[in-house]
Amino acid sequence: MLVAREYRSVMEARQALGTALDRTSTPSLFDRIDWFESLHEHCFAETDARIIQALEGEHQAWLFLVSPKAGRLSALANWYSFDWTPIFLGPSDLTVRRRLIEAVAQNLLKDSAQINLYPVTEASGLLLDAFRRAGWFGVRRPMGGRHILHLNGRTFEEYWAQRPGRLRTLITRKSRASRFTLSITDRLTDALWRDYVAVHDRSWKQPEANLPFLHALAARESAAGTLRLGFARLEEQPIATQLWTVENGTALIHKLVHDQALDGASPGSLLSHAMFADVIRNDHVATIDYGTGDNNYKTDWMEQRETLHQLDFFNPRRASIWLPAARAAISALVG
Repeated sequence: MLVAREYRSVMEARQALGTALDRTSTPSLFDRIDWFESLHEHCFAETDARIIQALEGEHQAWLFLVSPKAGRLSALANWYSFDWTPIFLGPSDLTVRRRLIEAVAQNLLKDSAQINLYPVTEASGLLLDAFRRAGWFGVRRPMGGRHILHLNGRTFEEYWAQRPGRLRTLITRKSRASRFTLSITDRLTDALWRDYVAVHDRSWKQPEANLPFLHALAARESAAGTLRLGFARLEEQPIATQLWTVENGTALIHKLVHDQALDGASPGSLLSHAMFADVIRNDHVATIDYGTGDNNYKTDWMEQRETLHQLDFFNPRRASIWLPAARAAISALVG
């Protein structure tokens, strides 16, 4: 028997899940209940959560969503989410998974007019098919990329020798003249976090609205030993910083900032070189993931681009969304 249930808070979902999505049972950071809980608390606190569970025997599917307004749903995800996907528990069976998602989609037809899911990678085809079968009009659009490096057994020296000549020349030239002290730690302290915030305040980036979320992430991963927090300093003053995590053979690059006044000395690039060397030599990672965004500099460090999709679903029973649905379809065709 197939049953769909809904939870209106991440805490309710946590209680229903027990330990099913904790660190020990869930390899991906972005699928863990801690991730969704922190993301909702710090980044979507004013937005209602809607978490849907479908069950059939020992098979389960979970979709973590938020409702920004009545009748509208979107993925519980933002620019810190490298991927958003349904989370499946139980034996892996594509047919059953499609049936579970279809049950969720049918349940959502009752009170939802439009659903937007981003960023979606491997699960996009399954979601599109299941929602269409349930009666939704669905559109899939490419919306940027995710940059990934697979080492395939290479040492850091072998990887570095294959980087573009302009990058290797830059690092060699800037290293010779560098006055920066580079450090990498796996433990967060209050003093280090103050240094992180100080760099961010002087960086070229816009003011960070989600520093509490980043602090919670760094503290949680520090306690687990998976944090890699790097700094470039000039006479003890922090000039550049990068927040990575390393787990299950994969390094994730969450955030990097630097003092724009010292762009000419390339402290960020020198720190990146040190961070890549550290996780490859010491953590022996197999994969490095630069996350979402098609920044030009990423292609010098990475070798593979994975397309990120946005899925837009429209309830054809609601006449008010026919025009937005047509616009989305045209956008997908011309995009």
